[in-house]
Amino acid sequence: QLQLVESGGGLVQPGGSLRLSCAVSGFTLDYYAIGWFRQAPGKEREGVSCISSSGGSSNYADSVKGRFTISRDNAKNTVYLQMNSLKPEDTAVYYCAAAIISCRKRMADFGSWGQGTQVTVSS
Repeated sequence: QLQLVESGGGLVQPGGSLRLSCAVSGFTLDYYAIGWFRQAPGKEREGVSCISSSGGSSNYADSVKGRFTISRDNAKNTVYLQMNSLKPEDTAVYYCAAAIISCRKRMADFGSWGQGTQVTVSS
């Protein structure tokens, strides 16, 4: 059974950094693209970043380009999201999700999801 578990969230001041981790089990990470999504209170869930199964391609939402970096360590079955220069508008629950091989445009194409980790950016 596919399982994804996010960790690394917390409270950070504006301008600070956090690194989120998405640990996967029950499947070989080699064959899956992993996306990061977030949902702020009262807002729809949105895509943040995604990395292909090989790690050869990745993409970012315009709002996080230049500040967030996605990476993966298939040997550790873990995908990371390094978040720098955090802003209050980055406050949200962050989720990771898996899709076979390549990143997908539709959220519905990510078949397995984690439970989320809260990120709060506030002074």
